[in-house]
Amino acid sequence: MSSYTFIWLSILAIGAGTFLLRFTFLQLAGRITLPSAVTRALRFLPAAVLSAIILPAILRTAPGTLYFGFDNPRLIAGAIAALVAWTTRSVIATLIAGMGSLWALQALF
Repeated sequence: MSSYTFIWLSILAIGAGTFLLRFTFLQLAGRITLPSAVTRALRFLPAAVLSAIILPAILRTAPGTLYFGFDNPRLIAGAIAALVAWTTRSVIATLIAGMGSLWALQALF
């Protein structure tokens, strides 16, 4: 078997496996009721995932290092965006405030 054939068969197998995994969950979504404790815990999942994605991006200035200093423009812009999100509850306002403050702070530092 050539390497190209192996690569294409691998891509097809991984794609089929991904489709079947997602399809089964979509088909079972309305038929299975989850316990109330699981439902309550799943309400916190989006916030946990977003914080796990955003915090390293804000605090990491170089590979393998975290920097909490006040001269970190990402940290300040993240704090401004969090404050705007908390007060306005608007995604658009949060994006505008966060990205605008990040660009302005990067121009200053």
